Amino acid sequence: MKKTKTKCYLYTRVSTSMQVDGYSLDAQRDKLRKYAEYEDMVVAGEYSDEGFSGKNIQGRHEFQRMLQDIQDCKDGVEYVLVFKLSRFGRNAADVLNSFAAYAGFRGQPDLCGRWH
Repeated sequence: MKKTKTKCYLYTRVSTSMQVDGYSLDAQRDKLRKYAEYEDMVVAGEYSDEGFSGKNIQGRHEFQRMLQDIQDCKDGVEYVLVFKLSRFGRNAADVLNSFAAYAGFRGQPDLCGRWH
């Protein structure tokens, strides 16, 4: 029986022009793609916000679109890969509340709210 590969999204973000040079979106994507391949994951989507602070999710349109896609179970993803946790968000409570509100994230379900 053939094993179904785990699906994931990639999320990248830079907040300033200095970060664009230091942790470029391309460099982040490259590392994340290599990691996904190493872990035998299928990248179902890529989302990227350039020039936005990680202090909150306001204005981060790609982040919000990703959360909506998770809520809609658009691709059946189980993971969101980020280069560094700070790329995902600087306010942990805001990020976790986002997942709770958008994806029904409670306990140990996958991102689409299905229980294992």
